[in-house]
This record gives sequence, structure tokens and C-alpha cells, in this order.
Amino acid sequence: MAMTLRLDESEAAALRRRADLEARSMQDVARAAIREYIEHHSRTDLIDGILDRELPRYAEALERLGR
Repeated sequence: MAMTLRLDESEAAALRRRADLEARSMQDVARAAIREYIEHHSRTDLIDGILDRELPRYAEALERLGR
């Protein structure tokens, strides 16, 4: 799928510098950043969901441990 990404001058310059440092294209760096963002937030959402479900089961024990 093709997509247009609009960056301001400072964002474009930072992306260009990073791509040059890594000897990669700006597109490759941007795509990797998007993948990392999605993976991180997907993992965070999963962990948050598990905690929301499981913490109430252990609330009393956690409260005792906190004393």
C-alpha cells in the first residue's frame, strides 16, 4: 500500500540523518520505526489488559505485601 507521510523540516532532517548514519533509506528507517511503535504499543495493550483482569484477584495479597 502506498502512503504519503508529511514531515516538518526538523523531522525530515532528523530522519535523513538517521538514515545516513545507518546507510539505509529514509523509507526503511520510517517503516522500522512504525513497526517498533506498533509492536511496543500492542505489547503494552496486552500487558495492561492482563493486569486489568488479574490484579483484582491478587489485590488483597498485594495490599498485605505492601504493608
